Amino acid sequence: MTGGRLMHRARRTSAGRVSAAAVAGAAIIGVVAWSGNAAEPGDTAADRPAAAAAAAAPIGFGAGTTGGGNATATTVKSLAAFKAAVDGDGAKVVKVDGLISLSGQVDIGSNTTVLGVGSASGFTGGGLRIKEATNVVVQNLNISKPLAPADGITVQESTKVWIDHNSFSADREHDKDHYDGLLDITHASDDVTVSWNTFKDHFKGSLVGHSDNNGDEDTRHLKVTYHHNHFSNVYSRIPSLRFGTGHFYDNYVQGADTAAHSRMGARMLVENNVFRDTKVAVTTSRSSDVDGFAVARGNDLGGAATEISQVGDFTKPPYAYTAEPASSVVGTVTEGAGAGKL
Repeated sequence: MTGGRLMHRARRTSAGRVSAAAVAGAAIIGVVAWSGNAAEPGDTAADRPAAAAAAAAPIGFGAGTTGGGNATATTVKSLAAFKAAVDGDGAKVVKVDGLISLSGQVDIGSNTTVLGVGSASGFTGGGLRIKEATNVVVQNLNISKPLAPADGITVQESTKVWIDHNSFSADREHDKDHYDGLLDITHASDDVTVSWNTFKDHFKGSLVGHSDNNGDEDTRHLKVTYHHNHFSNVYSRIPSLRFGTGHFYDNYVQGADTAAHSRMGARMLVENNVFRDTKVAVTTSRSSDVDGFAVARGNDLGGAATEISQVGDFTKPPYAYTAEPASSVVGTVTEGAGAGKL
């Protein structure tokens, strides 16, 4: 990062309401950003993290993820070649040159970097699955229209994953279940950073924790950081987090019904984001029998509502980061997020 900075639980009542005390706690909304690792008020555009700097290493829970490291790169142009190249757990860097059609998903082995060539390479019709793997980087890919039951990217039972500078998209001309999620992180996955991506034209953006009934596996896991992502015309799940711990900062959200959603005792810190044409920016009290917890600070809500029934205690992430002020987020994110912006 610039300036010498380091780069980067309560059951609902039978009436479906939480206590008045919990609701009163929601007054925390709108306080200024925490001044430990977060940016101080008055920071200018000169202090914005450049996209190239952000791409050098992951910030957040996914810090330390290196993928294939310095392994000799293999460039692929076909689905068969790609499947062969990403198989196994040896260190490998796989460059995808061109747009490859998929049916379903391709499994990615551990210690892998998947990197798109240029600004128009990637996958359409399906996606990638990172399952029972560790140390995986996915960068600079266009991932579009993942037909259900495939997600654009699925992360399951995996650790140390960095999803960075990709462009995810579908359309909203079909039923909401025609496509599956753009990016879903499930089954006790841990230490994931989602940074500098675009998510566009979809109903179900990014699900973290797939079921209210999976607490035995997911509790104390699902630690995820989202920063500098652009969500445009994505209806909900920005993200939806069950059981885990999520840090959502410096993201730009446009055209959502519900954005950040903490549920089933999850803890979420929602910090210095910008919301436009969004009905509910943060909620902890929808769709599940158990509410989540959230702390919201420094956000530009743009008229969006908040529904924080339980204010949480997750206020200081266990890593160094710099949250730029919401006033500069739109410019930074629109300039730097997505494939072709490395």
